[in-house]
Amino acid sequence: MESHLQNSPSISIIIPVFNEDNIINRTLAHIKNIRGHHNIEIIVVDGTAESNTINSISDKEVIKIVSSKGRARQMNLGAEKSGGDILLFLHADTILPDRAFDIIYNAILKNNYQGGAFTLAFDNDRFPFKIISFGTSLRCRLAKLPFGDQAIFISKEYFDQIGKYKDIPIMEDFELLRRIRKAGGRIYISGERVITSARKWEKEGIIKTSITNWKIQMFYLTGVPPEKLVNMYYKKTAINQ
Repeated sequence: MESHLQNSPSISIIIPVFNEDNIINRTLAHIKNIRGHHNIEIIVVDGTAESNTINSISDKEVIKIVSSKGRARQMNLGAEKSGGDILLFLHADTILPDRAFDIIYNAILKNNYQGGAFTLAFDNDRFPFKIISFGTSLRCRLAKLPFGDQAIFISKEYFDQIGKYKDIPIMEDFELLRRIRKAGGRIYISGERVITSARKWEKEGIIKTSITNWKIQMFYLTGVPPEKLVNMYYKKTAINQ
C-alpha cells in the first residue's frame, strides 16, 4: 500500500455536477485550502453536453470529464478515471470539514473501515434545520446508512469489488451502503460535519421536503422502482412513469 501511495494520489475526490457553475469554484477553492500535506486529485464529472460547469472551472489541476446525465453514472465514470486508493464522492454544494482528509485516512487506512461519511449540517442556522440535522445524525449512527450529501468515502479496491454504484436515477448512495452492510463491510460515521446547501428545502418548504424524502425512503424499501421515485423527488409529471 505505501509504495503504491507514493506513485498515485491517495484520495480521489469525485464531484458529479449538473448546472453548478455558480458554486463549483467555491467548493474547489475550499478543498485546496484544507488539503494540507495530503496528496489528492479532484475529478469533476459534468452531466450536461454543454459542459457549462466544467467550462467555468478556473483551476487547471482539476480533471474534467463529460458524461451522460445520471449521478450514479457520473460517479462511476469518475471512479474509473481516478488514480487514488480512496474515493471521496462529494456534492458540489457540500463543504468538507477542515480535518476531512485526516479523518478519511484514519478510517480507511488505519482502522480498516471499508467506507464512511460525515455528519450532516446545513448552511442555514434556523432551528428546523438543526432538527433535521440531528435526526439525520441519529439515523446514521443507528443504521450506518448515510446519504450522498454527507460526502461518502470508500476504499477504491472495495468499491470495485462491491460492484460500484448501481445505475439507478435515485437512491444510488443508499443502495450502495446497504450492499456494503449486507456484505459485512464496516461503515464509519464521523462526528465532524459537512455543510451542505439548504436551497432545496428553502425553495420547496421544510415540511414538504421532509415528507417527500421520508416517503421516497419508505417506498424504496418496500420495492418501488427508483424510476418512479425520481419523478416524486424532482416533481416531474407522470409521463415517464
